[in-house]
Amino acid sequence: MVGCAGTSTFEGVGNLLGSTQPSGESRIVAGLKQALEIGTERAVGRTSKPNGFLGDPAIRIGLPGSLETMASGLRAVGLGARVDELEVAMNRAAEEASGEATEVFWQGIRQMTFSDARSILGGGETAATEYFERTTRQPLLERFEPIVAARVRSVGLGRSYSDLVDRYAALPFASKPDLNLERYVTNEALDGLFLVLGEEERRIRSDPAARSTALLKEVFR
Repeated sequence: MVGCAGTSTFEGVGNLLGSTQPSGESRIVAGLKQALEIGTERAVGRTSKPNGFLGDPAIRIGLPGSLETMASGLRAVGLGARVDELEVAMNRAAEEASGEATEVFWQGIRQMTFSDARSILGGGETAATEYFERTTRQPLLERFEPIVAARVRSVGLGRSYSDLVDRYAALPFASKPDLNLERYVTNEALDGLFLVLGEEERRIRSDPAARSTALLKEVFR
């Protein structure tokens, strides 16, 4: 994965793009696609494993800011453990859905053109991740949401959330919050996945040890 920073890092890429030979163009596209395949595979592997979301403070899914008052109120009346259970279940749903991302990402890779590769090369340090977010977020949302919905049903997450909302609404001066739980968890899962993908992109760009194949070593020297 590449961006515009560090000319020495991308000397091999720049030389190939500067070539008018078809072989040069094909090598740069192949190198970028391979970097994308490796980066997305690593990102999916990290987020879909047990505690992939729950154990990572950067992407752990908590109740949204709009429900902070509700969470605080419930904790104040001894329901903190129920709030924690709700958050654990949300993160488990995200981990399960994340495992479905690889196929969608790889479809996006197959569709990448040489023009796309040039744009990624000339972009910022997470240009490839931004390309993926533009081209795959909607298909991923459509793929993730039914999985999240099934997980919500299977663990009784929806009932647990509704129960907590009702308990909170019964407190003095409390008003019932409005949240589409499935859509919220789906979008948070996607945000977390793209955040991790961006980290993997930076790593491949900046760390020679992360370039795990001969082609990556050739292209990203």
